[in-house]
Amino acid sequence: MQSAQASWRQQLAAFVESPGIEKFIIGLILINAVTLGMETSDAIMSRYGTIIRTIDGLIISVFVIEIGLRITAHGRAFFKDPWSVFDFTVVAIALVPASSQFSVLRTLRVLRVLRLLTMVPQMRRVVGALLSAIPGLSTIIMVLLLIFYVFAVIATNLFGDQYADWFGSIGSSMYTLFQVMTLESWSMGIVRPLMQTHPYAWTFFVPFILIATFTILNLFIAIIVNAMQTQAELEASKTIASVETATGELEHELHAGLERLELELVAMRRLMEKSAGRN
Repeated sequence: MQSAQASWRQQLAAFVESPGIEKFIIGLILINAVTLGMETSDAIMSRYGTIIRTIDGLIISVFVIEIGLRITAHGRAFFKDPWSVFDFTVVAIALVPASSQFSVLRTLRVLRVLRLLTMVPQMRRVVGALLSAIPGLSTIIMVLLLIFYVFAVIATNLFGDQYADWFGSIGSSMYTLFQVMTLESWSMGIVRPLMQTHPYAWTFFVPFILIATFTILNLFIAIIVNAMQTQAELEASKTIASVETATGELEHELHAGLERLELELVAMRRLMEKSAGRN
């Protein structure tokens, strides 16, 4: 009975996760992304609001059915997969009544578009790599904050009196330095005006840009690239392991089949010898 139930669940899981169903869900997600964008236009909603809401309702109904089938197929294992829990949460938010006290959650319906991350393997791989890179990125962020704080204290002491809007406090100095780090109007907008009263201000900002922009940000990129390579190697090793496991099982089945065939041949030979002896 349990084996029959397991087989039925496996068939249901294979159906729900088949390429055709996945492509169909991806298409609905893309259509839903368009309809959610249309809902932000009053002009469009005044003319086609009924049609758009109907399409939205049909799509969310399909999402609910799909999630229900996946839960039925996988049982408790469904909630052990972070990606499945994310899908369940996004769909559940869309079912919150608009008139309830949690109606503010209705604005999060656009998160349904993020289901593409779970449906497209390439996107899921990138997100997995980014998540695995968080520990390394957190260390770089701490180093960057330390550099920002040191340079902000120096900038406040040097330029705070005459340029209070930019460097009047630690907070404003850190924000200005962040703008400088992004290279957004850092020269004509900030540094050159400062050089009219502080001719050597460039000796402060150029080292900061070299350290914060070209060094620290490159470390960010290096950690993310390394994480993506590690993720790709991990998936490759899993694929190789699964192939080796399948090959081993096939060899075991073939070996067992040969042993059974050999036993049957021995039994047939004995029967033939007995029958020949009787004759």
